Amino acid sequence: MKLFIKERKKQQIYNHLMRRTATHFNIQETPFVKEQILNWAQKFETIVWLDSNNHTGKHGAYEGVLAVGVQNELLSSATNAFEQLKTFQSKYNDYLFGFLTYDLKNDVEKLTSENLDQLDFPELYFFQPQKLIFVSKGRLTFKYLVAFEDEIAEDFHEIKQTKEPKVTAAQQKIEIQSRIPKKAYLQKAARFLEHIHRGDLYEANFCQEFYTEKTTIDPLLVYRNLNRISKAPFAAFLKYQNKHALCASPERYLKKTKDTLISQPIKGTAKRAASKEEDALIKQQLQNDTKEKAENIMIVDLVRNDLSRIAHKGSVQVEELCKVYSFQQVHQMISTIRAKVPPKTHPVTLLQNTYPMGSMTGAPKVAAMTLIEREEETKRGLYSGSIGYFSPEGDFDFNVVIRSILYNRENRYTSFSVGSAITAQSIPEKEWEECLLKAKAMREVLR
Repeated sequence: MKLFIKERKKQQIYNHLMRRTATHFNIQETPFVKEQILNWAQKFETIVWLDSNNHTGKHGAYEGVLAVGVQNELLSSATNAFEQLKTFQSKYNDYLFGFLTYDLKNDVEKLTSENLDQLDFPELYFFQPQKLIFVSKGRLTFKYLVAFEDEIAEDFHEIKQTKEPKVTAAQQKIEIQSRIPKKAYLQKAARFLEHIHRGDLYEANFCQEFYTEKTTIDPLLVYRNLNRISKAPFAAFLKYQNKHALCASPERYLKKTKDTLISQPIKGTAKRAASKEEDALIKQQLQNDTKEKAENIMIVDLVRNDLSRIAHKGSVQVEELCKVYSFQQVHQMISTIRAKVPPKTHPVTLLQNTYPMGSMTGAPKVAAMTLIEREEETKRGLYSGSIGYFSPEGDFDFNVVIRSILYNRENRYTSFSVGSAITAQSIPEKEWEECLLKAKAMREVLR
């Protein structure tokens, strides 16, 4: 009996230490403080930083969130990954930050990933952070595990004193190579079209990799430069061991708030112009482009179908269809789909039943993913996967990892991938040009 009481007391102490305490600080110059927070975070081995870049949509939550310090973690291959994540999320019932790779498709369907992989990200990784910092207008909120609450004041002081890291040397000249030469790309795109015209599928997201070998980059510097010229609403800086993701994503995969799901797929891209008149014309042309609209609507239908499998009957609604939004580098056509889900549905089940996101696969999903594996030259890994978090309430928010630079520091390999939707109306040469347009920002910051 004494042993039982002793063990119960130990468990009670542990449960107390796993609770979070919240401390608020008022701040000025929020953009500068965000820079200080990310600079300060670099001393940690594992970092997830999410930045909305002040995009104030009705589905936004925070200006920025930092998660550091690993209390508990889950690392998984594609085999049984979602079930492991369910167990992990249920056990800790806390904030969990991490990522899902595209290749978790092999966990939800009978598929494989056999292409070249030089980045070596695990298929799934999540951790319970010891320290969380939320940034909202004029305020920082520190949500630390109780075991670390006595470090809040000192950490805040350190952040205030943190200065921009010094660049000790100019970044070496980087030679960017294409994994698929233009001629081969056009041939592959034509084969996609053959399958579409034959009726095997309606749409496929065909991607290609650009890479550099035996080069060293400064991940924080590159991320800052990429974020500065992109200012994307779902930006992220991820550090996991010797691997980095420098993400300037404009796209949300899936968000859950109580019983409501929001998905915001992107299909349709156009360049920005220097003059206001030309830029407005390009935007209007994109809005009226029948091909781009058709691509977007196909994916909207796919997302609606995915959500219908897990949502209340009749609750799936298109909140916004084919609306064009302007970002620093490009105009994007975005749709918003809303659904209501039963309250007892496990949050991981919602991800499992909609993964991978339709905007990065095609329709039908399995046929598209099978052909993608056959024609692409590299394993996608974290590209076209997702970075995000769960809350203690079981809510979550995940982006789509596009417009991103991936870096393996150990083998000095840097990679970014871009893609476009191949449909019956596609012209391979135009799809190639769209890929180059999407690659522009990543090329620029790696020069």
